[in-house]
Amino acid sequence: MSCALCRETINDYTMKIKSISAVIFEAMAKSLDLEENCFSKQFTEEHDVMLGRFILYPPCPTPDQVFGLKAHSDRSGITLLLQDPGVEGLQVFNDGKWYMVPVIRDALFINLGDQMQIMSNGIFKSPLHRVVTNKEKGRISVAMFTEPDPNKEIGPVDVLVDEKRPRVYKTVKNYAVFNYECFQKGIVPLDAVKV
Repeated sequence: MSCALCRETINDYTMKIKSISAVIFEAMAKSLDLEENCFSKQFTEEHDVMLGRFILYPPCPTPDQVFGLKAHSDRSGITLLLQDPGVEGLQVFNDGKWYMVPVIRDALFINLGDQMQIMSNGIFKSPLHRVVTNKEKGRISVAMFTEPDPNKEIGPVDVLVDEKRPRVYKTVKNYAVFNYECFQKGIVPLDAVKV
């Protein structure tokens, strides 16, 4: 594949992911009886961030001792993951147990990130997840992370804070840097932004 064709393919995929992301953000807002663009406007401005990662997890002779990616939550608003159809590896933590996420061919796995949990004042959750390795097969996945402009402050949507549901999170700016700094110190970023 030529560089130009590769660039065109990646650009086309990115534009489609942006469109899907906007639909998801609008559906989430509607589910909470909010203004339809309440979340999507945070992620569709001129300086919003769409970060893509092509991730290779090679076969590992000791999968019981090595993680492909340690347990974490995503810093994004949402993450759209195209999984390798040939091998499972993504696990999600729920009710004290790790569950393998089944691979559905040609389907995207949608994962909510920390910034959506903050904006929804904790109504939507950013799940803890990890990637396990496989002894026999390597695994490739493509992850697309949607984030607002780093200079934009994010916090709970005003109408989601009231006497029945007090504010859970502080307003934060440049969550990506904040998240990285917390990760380096072994601090859970979502805990660090709690009121």
